Amino acid sequence: MTNISWRAPAMLPVSAEISSVPMYRMTFGLTVNSHQLIYDSLHLDLKGLSEKAFTYALEGLEELKEEGKVLNDSVITIVDFDQPSVNKRMYILDVKNYKLLFNTWAAHGRKSGTLVATSFSNTLSSNKSSLGFYLTDEPYYGGNGYSLKLKGLEPGLNDRAMQRAIVLHGARYVSQESIQELGYLGRSFGCPAVPVELSQPIIETIKEGSILFIYNSSYRPRLFLAGS
Repeated sequence: MTNISWRAPAMLPVSAEISSVPMYRMTFGLTVNSHQLIYDSLHLDLKGLSEKAFTYALEGLEELKEEGKVLNDSVITIVDFDQPSVNKRMYILDVKNYKLLFNTWAAHGRKSGTLVATSFSNTLSSNKSSLGFYLTDEPYYGGNGYSLKLKGLEPGLNDRAMQRAIVLHGARYVSQESIQELGYLGRSFGCPAVPVELSQPIIETIKEGSILFIYNSSYRPRLFLAGS
């Protein structure tokens, strides 16, 4: 069982929100400076990815690498559910070569919200998305075509992903046509579905041992205190 053991900064009062990024840098120290270089060089702020989501993702990746959980530590997938579904809120990064490999739409669960995902669950048949860190598993062919199994790594938060059949797959409702018709992206049963035309190249890029992180501002790591 995996525990995300790095300590997140304390919650800030609303008046201090503008100073949250400098506080992150102070908290995480030199490691974040190297991460900051990736964030800035890829202009991820201009592409809509918050620095807070990015920092959580990269710090979690480092922790999971130390635990020996990660087979592919070059690639990380970040899904930012603070953004509305009409935004291209999935980012697949090659952090070793400073490349943004994919930036595309990702669906959320139909009971997580309409335009924006606001409610999350680890419960069977909830039809909601689950936040946190996942390890990509093996691809397979199923009812949604070529799909990718996801193993939830955070107890109580997403560790029922396999039981719930939460996978990455392509879907026709993840498209500009869906947005034009509905005013928002089509929704899944909880899976981070992607455009059909990108599903296979995305799966081939991230399969079998890379990290996928689903973020929302309500996310808090499951902290683990050594010796407790």
